[in-house]
Amino acid sequence: MSNPMSYEGRNVVVTGAFSGVGAALVDLLSDLGAASITALDIKEPEGPITRYIPTNMGDPVAVDEAAAAIDAPVHVLFNNAGIAATFSPEDVMKVNTLGLMRLTDALLPKIPAGGAVVNTASIAGMNWPAHQAEITELLSIDDWDKAVAWVEEHPEVVADGYMFSKECVQIFTMQAAKGMLANGVRIASACPAPIDTPLLPDFKKTMGEGMIDWTAANAGGRYVTAAEVANLLAYLGSDAASFVSGVNVNIDNAFQGSMITGQVDFGELAG
Repeated sequence: MSNPMSYEGRNVVVTGAFSGVGAALVDLLSDLGAASITALDIKEPEGPITRYIPTNMGDPVAVDEAAAAIDAPVHVLFNNAGIAATFSPEDVMKVNTLGLMRLTDALLPKIPAGGAVVNTASIAGMNWPAHQAEITELLSIDDWDKAVAWVEEHPEVVADGYMFSKECVQIFTMQAAKGMLANGVRIASACPAPIDTPLLPDFKKTMGEGMIDWTAANAGGRYVTAAEVANLLAYLGSDAASFVSGVNVNIDNAFQGSMITGQVDFGELAG
């Protein structure tokens, strides 16, 4: 029996491949036999990539140019690029949500049946039900400048941008699945707890070190590793997940499940 996790013969695109989860994913995809790995990032990765396209995912022109430069077929698109709220809310939304959606739309015609789109979201987006109406409104705007204007006009919802951007990715993943299904393409997202990557200090700065450490304490007492997240991403893009679509998969060592079922002590956070 062939290995359903194999990427032999597959062309993949990975955004945010320079470090952290993206770098771990590139190494893993290479080990799994990917035929080609195209990396989109501001910085050129040092891993086993086939092609590097310098791309600012917050710039619609750069995203369009990168998409046009990528030949079909693209068997799996990994939307992994993301920035923390050390940037402005508008920049966070551009990179984490608007750029992700724009690249997906541009490359979708190049993804054959049996292909997949895999997004790196976050458990930070778990509060999407509270903002579903606003997110649906934003996602329906089919114009970059108008979408950015919407972000600027709703500071009470967008806040610092990070959590809202990941809420948007989770809803986009669920919303886009039905349409992609008609073409035999799947879409799913991985939602990690705090990850031990070079971005961790930025998240501690913007979300508060207490919040990050409290989350880790309630997720088995440690941070998830970049390699562990890469394993989930590779699974979601592989034939091993052939019937998995339209879902946001937590990789948080029971944190969210424990919280929903009342097993997390919020008093520890207050203290």
